[in-house]
Amino acid sequence: MKAVAYRQSLPITEADSLFDVELPDPPQPAGRDLLVQVKAISVNPVDTKIRVRTAPPAGEVKVLGWDAAGIVVKTGPEVQFFRPGDEVWYSGSIDRSGSNAELQLMDERIVGKKPASLSFAEAAALPLTTLTAWELLFERLGVPRGQTAAGQSLLIVGAAGGVGSILTQLACQLTEVNVIGSASRPETVAWVRSLGVEHVIDHRQPLSAELARIGIPQVEYVAGLTHTGEHYPEIVESLAPQGHFGLIDDPGPIDVSLLKRKSISLHWEYMFTRAFFKTADMIEQHQILEEVARLVDTGVIRTTLGEHFGRINAANLKRAHALIESGTAKGKIVLEGF
Repeated sequence: MKAVAYRQSLPITEADSLFDVELPDPPQPAGRDLLVQVKAISVNPVDTKIRVRTAPPAGEVKVLGWDAAGIVVKTGPEVQFFRPGDEVWYSGSIDRSGSNAELQLMDERIVGKKPASLSFAEAAALPLTTLTAWELLFERLGVPRGQTAAGQSLLIVGAAGGVGSILTQLACQLTEVNVIGSASRPETVAWVRSLGVEHVIDHRQPLSAELARIGIPQVEYVAGLTHTGEHYPEIVESLAPQGHFGLIDDPGPIDVSLLKRKSISLHWEYMFTRAFFKTADMIEQHQILEEVARLVDTGVIRTTLGEHFGRINAANLKRAHALIESGTAKGKIVLEGF
């Protein structure tokens, strides 16, 4: 099968940072595994981080990729939810070979039926960020669905990125919380507003001052999606007493004692936890993807595809990694077909 891989951790500008390769097809699926023909993928910050931080064993190659939409080719003997020919979407597991390949083995408990209304490329933009946003919003921060959170506010720091783009929609469409997004460029401000947010603040300025400018002195919830280390003191300042702070990035050491005076709770969201540890509730990710597919097909949620970079090959994936590393991506970068 065709794939894109790497042998050593290199800057994306290096010729061998990613390269095209032919690999053996995966084995016959066992247990609850599906063998999926990958039709489209999207690129996330985790791809770039692992490329830089994790080299494969000497003499081996590593295939990245944790967002895909495709077609089930074969099923393991214990599979319950799918059959060959089903169109699916998923984000994968951090400890298995990735989706930058023509074929991939995937546990059905973290796979959902692809939204019928989306193309493979449009669907591939959503799984990882959707699972991250859903778990962060409803399971970590505990924002209630429906009208219970009316009168409370959620600040999303980095609302124009991949996770921010879907988190914004979920919060606006499924809760009554007042959603405030942060963005710093005219095009990203416009993008965030298009997702349903009334208030957009500039995260290049002190967050507390920006919130005061729009007449919201404090918020009950903060989702820190990017540069949390830089924003952390202002996040604490902006949170109301007994507020909730959730993050997804890697800010380095932070002083958690700053949270004590306000009794602020701290939550870290890592979408791969369930699949990596095979938790008892691992199937929740299948159920989330199934529910979001229904929300997409009924027009409640839309794809967050930002740019289509063409075919799945090393040259185009290098372009995608470079844009992700620049920190200026809007929405999701998608590639399609081999």
